[in-house]
Amino acid sequence: MIRAEFGPVTPALEPLRRIAAYAVCTDPEDRVLLVRASPRSGTPGVWSLPGGAVDHGEDPQHTVVRETAAETGLSVTVTGLGDVLADMRSLPHRGVTIHTDRVIYRASVRGGTLGDRIGHPTDLARWHTREEAKGLPLRPFTASALGLTPDRLDLRPDEAPEFPSFHAVPGPDGLHRAQRFAAYAVATDPARRVLLTRIAAGYPGAGRWHLPGGGTDYGEQPGAALIRELHEETGQAGRLMELLGVASHRDAASLGPEGYPIDWHGVRAFYRVAVDAPAPIAVGDVGGSTCDARWFAPEELTALAADALTEVTAEAVRAARLR
Repeated sequence: MIRAEFGPVTPALEPLRRIAAYAVCTDPEDRVLLVRASPRSGTPGVWSLPGGAVDHGEDPQHTVVRETAAETGLSVTVTGLGDVLADMRSLPHRGVTIHTDRVIYRASVRGGTLGDRIGHPTDLARWHTREEAKGLPLRPFTASALGLTPDRLDLRPDEAPEFPSFHAVPGPDGLHRAQRFAAYAVATDPARRVLLTRIAAGYPGAGRWHLPGGGTDYGEQPGAALIRELHEETGQAGRLMELLGVASHRDAASLGPEGYPIDWHGVRAFYRVAVDAPAPIAVGDVGGSTCDARWFAPEELTALAADALTEVTAEAVRAARLR
């Protein structure tokens, strides 16, 4: 059942997932750049941050620059990472419920001319003070990104629909392709040891050390997902500390247990997590992608060969200044 603010809506809606990226772009007067949804969209008249869906294989930072230029006429440069948010939104007129993982970046203008668009999903682009933004109908994720109280504008299902954690579809080149959002933990204990998991045989990167975590479930927030995955994979209880970064990686012909090559695109958020009271390690992913887990002292982590770590692990431990 779909619950709206003004009453229930009960169509059977197809669940979809997507990854998107947006810019919090401010000017010298601390006004924020917003775009308005046109009558062609599902929420006409509602304002949001400029941005949109991440294309297959595209780095979310490139998405922000491309989409902001298309929607506003301005060229921007990404200056930092803001947040990662997830939400579900039901669109009965399209017959779908969409889970979107949204990467929010900070950005600044480097050129261009602000302009309006006709016949597109967004039609206006304007600078607004945060006080002015409070009076606008804002997409909930936009209000959250700006530190404002979100309005209940979106229809949401009472429960998250069932959706496979792995979903590959045929691509235009004949290869199956999959885009997946995941969340990982740079987990440390009071002795500054780092917890890593080992990828099992038959999975891409087999034998390499990886961060605990994995793909988020439909309707799940990234932070909650990695705390869940940390416990399921290693038996540890963690405390979320901070978002460290977002990595994008494409493997154009990944081979895994499916037995056929997949054009794989992963967008991965990694967080600093504190394990205040380490428990005996218990690998709960028996028969899955994790075959081992162990704590590494700082000097042991430094001594690991570069190819002993997965790409996202190497990037994350650098961001955490642990290697």
